[in-house]
Amino acid sequence: MTKQEQLKQEILQKTKEYYELVHKPQQSQEFQEGKSRVNYAGRVFDENEMMNLVDSSLDFWLTYGKYSKEFEKRLAQFLGVRWAFLVNSGSSANLLAFYALTSPLLGSRRVKRGDEVITVAAGFPTTVAPIVQYGAVPVFVDMELKHFNIDTTQLEKAVSSKTKAVMIAHTLGNPFNIKAVKEFCDKHNLWLIEDNCDALGSTYEGKLTGTWGDIGTSSFYPPHHMTMGEGGAVYTDNPLLKKILLSMRDWGRDCWCESGVDNTCGHRFTQQFGSLPKGYDHKYVYSHFGFNLKPTDMQAAVGVAQLEKFPQFVQKRKENFQKLYDGLKDIEEFILLEPQPNSDPSWFGFMITLKDGVKFSRNELAEYLENNNIQTRNLFAGNMLRHPMFESLEKDKDYRVIGNLPNTDKIMNDSFWVGVYPGMSSEAIDYMVTKIREFINEKH
Repeated sequence: MTKQEQLKQEILQKTKEYYELVHKPQQSQEFQEGKSRVNYAGRVFDENEMMNLVDSSLDFWLTYGKYSKEFEKRLAQFLGVRWAFLVNSGSSANLLAFYALTSPLLGSRRVKRGDEVITVAAGFPTTVAPIVQYGAVPVFVDMELKHFNIDTTQLEKAVSSKTKAVMIAHTLGNPFNIKAVKEFCDKHNLWLIEDNCDALGSTYEGKLTGTWGDIGTSSFYPPHHMTMGEGGAVYTDNPLLKKILLSMRDWGRDCWCESGVDNTCGHRFTQQFGSLPKGYDHKYVYSHFGFNLKPTDMQAAVGVAQLEKFPQFVQKRKENFQKLYDGLKDIEEFILLEPQPNSDPSWFGFMITLKDGVKFSRNELAEYLENNNIQTRNLFAGNMLRHPMFESLEKDKDYRVIGNLPNTDKIMNDSFWVGVYPGMSSEAIDYMVTKIREFINEKH
């Protein structure tokens, strides 16, 4: 072993010792009722994430590198898709997925400005933001109040001659009715982007969500199913979309050489592109108006270690969800999120919706829980059409709405969720059940 290798091993061993001394005690603290904070989400990690992170920092490659390649390969293997590409966030994954559909390489199926994309208003804004930012027209469809996903009976009302795609998320890990959505997309020759950021590990008819559509997206922000701090991914089985995604992720370049590699094709100075001089350096030919959305290799290093734990994370989320469901299912005032038929959700959260006519508000219950150290979250934007960002947009020009979205407003007014993340102890789940039932009993 060289001096360099020996020194690296000593540093990594010290990193492991640091984890054992500092982080492990924090993660293994016993739950204390009324004192411990029940967070809706959190990081679950051990010495391996920290050792990978330090190992990557010692290489000092910094940008996309060996850990990034390894993560992409292993994520694609897990999902059962041909290609998965890392980006710097889940929001960037949605941005890249949508903009890929605007490529001229797609011919008549290309999404152009003024074309329409069917989506929902109850969710996270970055599922919709790329559509608006490009100048396409989002068409909003209502939700249903059993599985809390898109109401597929409204899809035919939303389609028009300008419709090119459907872009929607699986709510809190619960798959939307993929069969109905996929049949609709196939019937009308529409692209399907699955925002899988809250559902990694969920299955529908035995197949993982995110792999049914043309492109799937994931987020690795700390609250999500696994984390690398910031980070995200796009994945596809379509060779043309793969080419476009890579180009747009990496500045819009035409060259497909890896970073730090030149002339993979062997024709770097012999080709003709556009009206450029023949032989113009292929390294600097741009086929798209792209971005730089690559992650750092240090992020990917954390992700590689997280992938090892991912199956355990999914199982623990399912167990925590079921424990909450069993503890609260008899409360008459609640509508609880039900799994989509033929699905096995990898739950992101446990959503509670108040029935019409109850004697208390969502905010009263949420505030009671917050005052008892239980963190709560609304379903993100609720109804994003009611947010200030839409005030500068003109209805029926910049966006369309199918009906009045009554169920979306119901979710905005009466729904919230609590966590089921894998770092949550059984005692914490029991405490949440106790406090929720305590509030209900006080209101009776």
